[in-house]
Amino acid sequence: QVQLVESGGGLVQPGGSLRLSCAASGSIFSVDAMGWYRQAPGKQRELVAVITSGGSTNYADSVKGRFTISRDNAKNTVYLQMNSLKPEDTAVYYCNARATTERNPYTLHTYWGQGTQVTVSS
Repeated sequence: QVQLVESGGGLVQPGGSLRLSCAASGSIFSVDAMGWYRQAPGKQRELVAVITSGGSTNYADSVKGRFTISRDNAKNTVYLQMNSLKPEDTAVYYCNARATTERNPYTLHTYWGQGTQVTVSS
């Protein structure tokens, strides 16, 4: 199995910054794409940013120019640097990873973290 553990959420004022981290652990054979999603109250979960194992990135239009996703492949860790935060960025942020396990190294499965709350408010 693969576990994803997020950290770095919290309360920040509008215009502030936060950095989220997500570390994958367990019986990992390989990790493919990793990403961040978010879900605000009463809304559906949406993609924030994704990064492939090769470093290609994709962002939601609402966060382009403000958020930066990166990863450390040696540590199976993905980061989300969030700058110029707005109240509408308030949500629970979930880490996502596509990975194979030592038990089944040829089939990708999708794993989710437990979520970390980000609140942007004055």
